[in-house]
Amino acid sequence: MYMKKLAPAALSALLMGSAVMPIASANEHNAEVEVPQIQIDPVHIFNDTHGTVEDVRVGKDITYYTVKDGEQTNVLEITKDTLVFDNTGKKVELKEGDKVVAYTFANKPQKYIYPPQFNPEVVIVESKDVGFVEVDYFFEDLTNTYDILKLNIGKETELLNAKGENVTAKDLAEKYLVVFYTASTKSIPAQTTPSKVIVLEDYPEGSLNPVDEDIDNIIATDFYGEAGTTMVPLRSIAEKLGYKVEATGKGAILTKGNVSYTITRGEKTFGYNKAIRTLTVAPTLKDTKTYVPVEFIEEYLK
Repeated sequence: MYMKKLAPAALSALLMGSAVMPIASANEHNAEVEVPQIQIDPVHIFNDTHGTVEDVRVGKDITYYTVKDGEQTNVLEITKDTLVFDNTGKKVELKEGDKVVAYTFANKPQKYIYPPQFNPEVVIVESKDVGFVEVDYFFEDLTNTYDILKLNIGKETELLNAKGENVTAKDLAEKYLVVFYTASTKSIPAQTTPSKVIVLEDYPEGSLNPVDEDIDNIIATDFYGEAGTTMVPLRSIAEKLGYKVEATGKGAILTKGNVSYTITRGEKTFGYNKAIRTLTVAPTLKDTKTYVPVEFIEEYLK
């Protein structure tokens, strides 16, 4: 799958803004010129599942690991092809009591059941040894989606694909990578020489997520325009995405796992966990339903 730092079509998972940045991009020739700063939100590339393995159920071809994080319960479907490493890059076997983070492509079809089940691309098990892991899309210059981390490949860096075959540094550009490292610079972006990099196979484009199809149908049949923005029904879409929606009288509180949104009708700002975010148009009440800008669905809920 090939991604560019270009403005996408509507209803995409890219975030766009314009600003003069103090750090020049690879294609920037004049630091005084205002250029679009467009980045891919990792939240929409991977679903990351945190928690501790509390139950293991062995099936014929799949082993089901129940992972709990507070009151949130998820199930990981692990096969013989699932990549499982500790935070130093060592291949390990999942077991009860392990603290894990599992990364699953967000565009992968998901069973609409409870507790949610994920078939992850890679699972990282926390160990007592020092080691950091970054799972993200990396551009041609080997910086990740938010320009937070840049890779400098060294002679000792182990480079592999998802099948365990050796690859070269040029095979890392414009790919989804699992990066293992122990230290990075304090620069912006931080730079690191990783100990190990694994190239993930792209999830096939065009794979249809039934939930996304349902949401597209809701948007197509229940919307209206306001100030150049498409307004869509909050509850029906949020519940379809697995959020619990609690009415407050002035709006709604949406919760899913450790994520919480507080929406207030008539106010452009909304709560995102302990932070504040801003919409282009304030949520409104219409036909007894709360409507929000479609950007809120695309940029936050999905």
